[in-house]
Amino acid sequence: MHDDQLPVDAKLVRRLVAEQFPAWARLPVTPLATGTVNAMFRLGDQMVVRLPVVERAADDIVFERRWLPVLGAELAVPIPRVLAAGVPSPDYPCPWLVLTWLPGITPTPGAIEAAGTSALVADVAALLTALRRIDTTDAPPGYRSGSFHGLDSAARTSLTAVSDLVDTPLLLRLWDDALDAPAWSGPPVWTHGDLLSGNLLVHDPGGGPGGLSGVLDFACAGVGDPACDLLAAWSILPADARAELRDVLGVDDHTWRRGRGWAIAQASIALAYYRDTFPQMAVTSAHMLREVAESV
Repeated sequence: MHDDQLPVDAKLVRRLVAEQFPAWARLPVTPLATGTVNAMFRLGDQMVVRLPVVERAADDIVFERRWLPVLGAELAVPIPRVLAAGVPSPDYPCPWLVLTWLPGITPTPGAIEAAGTSALVADVAALLTALRRIDTTDAPPGYRSGSFHGLDSAARTSLTAVSDLVDTPLLLRLWDDALDAPAWSGPPVWTHGDLLSGNLLVHDPGGGPGGLSGVLDFACAGVGDPACDLLAAWSILPADARAELRDVLGVDDHTWRRGRGWAIAQASIALAYYRDTFPQMAVTSAHMLREVAESV
């Protein structure tokens, strides 16, 4: 996926675990999904190893080690708990984590039907509400909880590059509308910053009677404008459930427009960058852009 990607595989993980946490050396190591900058490997039945695939993601690990315990104590939905923190070794340059395994299924973009989404909407709304209430003392700014105006050029270039896949003219008009939306005027609040389908776990892959069973990947978390967490509205929810989420949260027009702007920016840039190298992210991003376009 990246020119500077590190050679991370199960063999490396076994070696790191054996060297630094010998009590777990005999546990099986199973590759899981790799994200954009971090890889996950299941360790035994109850643990997960999370480690960067590019050196620039090392700060993600440092951040999660510091803040996952703080956030986990305040959220009702399960998030990974830090069990151990690995350090760089002669053959691997980054810190890494051993986390708790969370059961559940990542929803396939577009697969959740409108019927039976009430529990999922309620859980997402409860998550976002709880995040806003967490003490922000000493918390850093979130990766996506500031302004997206600095992404204007990248978003326009990316939307043009994927015009064969999405309605670029319409999305550019919606992007302009988002740029014109008034900035967040409230106090900075905690945000997750990356509520895509791959970072959410559900009890039922169809979204039926179950809701969220877990939330993953807090590397983009921090404080700022809560609009960025409305990514969830377009990444996993169908139109009716999206409207229900907005009503439950009481989202005003300006915040909704900024949330839609974050969805356009994140999805367009990711789709253009990963369309040939990371199919899962490309599918998720294209789905989000189509949902944005179709929901106008």
